[in-house]
Formats: sequence, structure tokens, C-alpha cells
Amino acid sequence: MRPNSQALKHRSSPDTEREFGGTLGAICIPIFLPLTVLFLICVSQCPDASVLQWPPPLPSTDQLWDHLAPVLLLGWIALHALLYLMPLGKVSEGLALRDGTRLKYPINGFHGLCISGGLLMLLLGLGAPLGHLFELLLPLAVCAIAVSFLFSIYLYIRSFWAPSHALALGGNTGNPLYDFFIGRELNPRIGKFDLKYFCELRPGLIGWVVINLGMLVKEAELRGSPSLAMILVNSFQLLYVADALWNEEAVLTTMDIVHDGFGFMLVFGDLAWVPFTYGLQAVFLVVHPQALTALKAAAIIALNGLGYYIFRKSNSQKNQFRRDPTHPSVARLETIATATGKRLLVSGWWGLVRHPNYLGDLLMALAWSLPCGFSHLLPYFYVIYFTVLLIHREDRDERQCRAKYGVAWDTYCRRVPYRIFPYIY
Repeated sequence: MRPNSQALKHRSSPDTEREFGGTLGAICIPIFLPLTVLFLICVSQCPDASVLQWPPPLPSTDQLWDHLAPVLLLGWIALHALLYLMPLGKVSEGLALRDGTRLKYPINGFHGLCISGGLLMLLLGLGAPLGHLFELLLPLAVCAIAVSFLFSIYLYIRSFWAPSHALALGGNTGNPLYDFFIGRELNPRIGKFDLKYFCELRPGLIGWVVINLGMLVKEAELRGSPSLAMILVNSFQLLYVADALWNEEAVLTTMDIVHDGFGFMLVFGDLAWVPFTYGLQAVFLVVHPQALTALKAAAIIALNGLGYYIFRKSNSQKNQFRRDPTHPSVARLETIATATGKRLLVSGWWGLVRHPNYLGDLLMALAWSLPCGFSHLLPYFYVIYFTVLLIHREDRDERQCRAKYGVAWDTYCRRVPYRIFPYIY
């Protein structure tokens, strides 16, 4: 097979733009982010819960390891690999690759969530100590970090047997540290089993919900019943995960699947960062209970509902337009033609700001933190981090769209000047 010339050009160019700080970022991020995960778990379980305390809380060796942790983690991944392979749901095609082919993906993540939930309810009914997840958080996080490194090494090595058209343009620079971090192969597969797609929405995302449930059970064991704050955090985040899996097909058009290679950045994010940092509010509430009035709870529910409405409606509008621009729900929306043959939406949700889905995401993130009160900064780590992440992601998307659409993108930016926050940014 003839190597893809664009890929070879990208690999050989020393001036290739590199994301996340280039080589320096590729060295520092795999060191400091795992330490950040362990630090945040320690702080959330500490009575002071101060992210500024010095020296920081240092766990003992006994706290970092438990023989049950690798069994649970690997068993959980194996369960979802089995559910992925089950003939449930439909099969959809992804976007066309550089060689013109389209990969097929099973759309059955929501089935996996429901089956997992049913198994958990059965285990709880049989007396399984789900609340013990609170004590196992650090060992589980250590195992997830170790699995992330080992899996990333495997992905990097196997990428050298992949054809050139299967490599991610941004991860084929020739710098081993950077390519290991960003990912060389775009869609690594074992047979029909897509490794990146599996990790994107399966074990880590659903694992986040399971950890939250474990924190709810732990609080009930300590205080007789879960608090309203804990119930809200669990409910909001379960809704978010269920929505992602119900609309799983939409992930096939995201930057992670279409553009980014599968390396340490995504592996660690999927398997360690998401399940062990996105639910810190629930961990915090186990040690730091909060009382919510009905009025405060109603206001927080309304904020989460507003964020979810904006998030879901804007994403649905974009996905419908991509699938069928003649559909009655999007046919009357104003668009701008581009040299690629595609059209850019400049009305509806996407005429309000360039990333209305990010706006909804951030409103929900704030609603997840508010049940924890204002006495500590830790529960707001997620919304602070997510704001930085989405602004950076928006900037990456902006540069890619300008390179792809040229003058049409400049026209779109003049028509829709605000990026995420109307009249602010």
C-alpha cells in the first residue's frame, strides 16, 4: 500500500505545530497529572480539605495499595469489553478516513450502563459493601494510572506496524516523547474492537457513576441516609453520563475520535482522570456533609436544568445538521458556504456563540459544585479545570477550522463574535 503523502510530510517537518506545550508538556503532564489525581483524592478525604495546605497530605504505602484494587479494575474493564462485543443496539459508520473508508462502531454504551446498573443493584441487594469504594479510591486510582502507562506503551509500540494512512497527523512527528503522549495511531483496533472508542465512553465514564454511588452508600452508612446534596450530585452526574451514552453516536464526529491519536493523553484521561477527579464532590461530601434548604436545592436544580437544556439542544441541532441538513428542524437555519463543500451554521444555537454546548457544559459543572457549599475550594476544582480545558479545546478547534475553512471561517467569526460566553468571551 502506498504511504499517505500528507502523513509523510507531516512526520518529516520539524516545524509541525505541537499541542500541550510540545516536548516539555509531553514530559511534565504524564508526571504531574497522575500526582494531581492522587493529591486531590487525599485532600478530598482529609478533614481540612485544603488544596493549599503545606506540606500536602501524604498517603502511607498501605493506603496506596490493596490487592482487591487491580482485581476490581481489570474485572470492570473486562466486563465492559464483553458488553461492547455483545450484539446490542445498532452499528454506525464514522466519518470518512483519509483513505476514503469508514469504520463501523457498535452503539450500545447505554445498554452497558443499564446492565451495569442492574448488576450493581443486584450486588447491593446481596449485601455487597459498595461503600468500601471510599477506602479503595487511592488504590484504584494507582492501578488506573499504572494501566494507563502500560496501555499507552502498548499503543505506541503497535503503532509502528500501522499503515501510514492510519496514523494521526498530529502524533506522527518523530519525537518519541511527544508521539507517545499525543498518540501516533488514530483508530487502533484489535480486529473490529476499536480501542479508543471503547475507552472514550465505557469503563471510565460509567466507572465515575459507580464511584459516586459508592460515596452515596458510604454516607448512608455513616449517617443513616444520604444527604440531599449527595443525591443531587449523584443525580446530576448520572444524567450527564446517561445522556452521553444515549447520544453515543455523536461522539463519532468529535475531535477525540476524528483528529486526535490514541496515546497517553486520551488513555489517562479516559481511564484515570475522568472517574477519579470528575466526582470529587461526592467524595468531599462523605467527609464534609452539607445541609441544603429546599430553596437552594431548587435553584441548583434549575441551573443544572438550564445548562443541560443548552447543552443538549445545541448538540442535537449540530448533529442533525451534520447528518441531514435538509431535515425540517434545521433546513431553515442560515448557513455560510465553504470551499470544502460543507456549510457553517450561523443561526439557531450556533448563531448565539461558536460553542453553545460548552456554555451548557460549564453551567452544569457549576451546578455540580454548588451542593458542596462555599467553605472549601476543592469541590470547585472540576468547574475551574473544565473552564480552562474548554477554552483550550475551543482554541484548538478555532485553529483547525481556520486552516480548513479559510475565508469562510473568518466570515463566520465576524457573524458570531463570541466564543463561549455571550457578550463576555
